[in-house]
Amino acid sequence: MSAILCPRCRSTAVSEVAYSPVPDVWSMSSCSMCWYAWRSTEGPSARDPEQYPKEFRLSAGDLTSAPTTV
Repeated sequence: MSAILCPRCRSTAVSEVAYSPVPDVWSMSSCSMCWYAWRSTEGPSARDPEQYPKEFRLSAGDLTSAPTTV
């Protein structure tokens, strides 16, 4: 089985974080690099890295240079 890629930053730091109370209806995944989260029932533009809108994608450089607040 291949690793799941985050649609937004293409990281493999993705884990399933929630499941439908009704078995096998949906699952929710989250990326620990960019904090993007999506449900398995969302359309391809929300869950497929190739179809995620280019203007909203993040690179590793974007993530390391992003401003932070304390």
